Amino acid sequence: MPVPETDLRRITKWCTKQTSPLHADQVRVEADVTTTAVTIVETRPPWDDPTGEWTRFPIARLRYTATTGEWTLYWRDRHLRFHRYDQTPPSRQVQALLDVVADSGDPIFWG
Repeated sequence: MPVPETDLRRITKWCTKQTSPLHADQVRVEADVTTTAVTIVETRPPWDDPTGEWTRFPIARLRYTATTGEWTLYWRDRHLRFHRYDQTPPSRQVQALLDVVADSGDPIFWG
């Protein structure tokens, strides 16, 4: 079973709120979606070519397990590998994990 559509809309809306309208031409927060996971990415325009592609830097990953209906939060290391974030248990409410990414105060997500 793929990522629930209602949760995907919630994640997309959350990403939009993380992007300041005043700086949307410089940095954006977006979601890359696969069948069972959503990766939160920070995007920035190229510094040397205004027509080039924006860079995409992963911040966190939310993995959905259909059998349990739970989301699990992962953090990214310096080698761009993801690891389970042990500070927060899996949750049926994706918003709870988004709140951790936004407000935990843990620099592991936003540096």
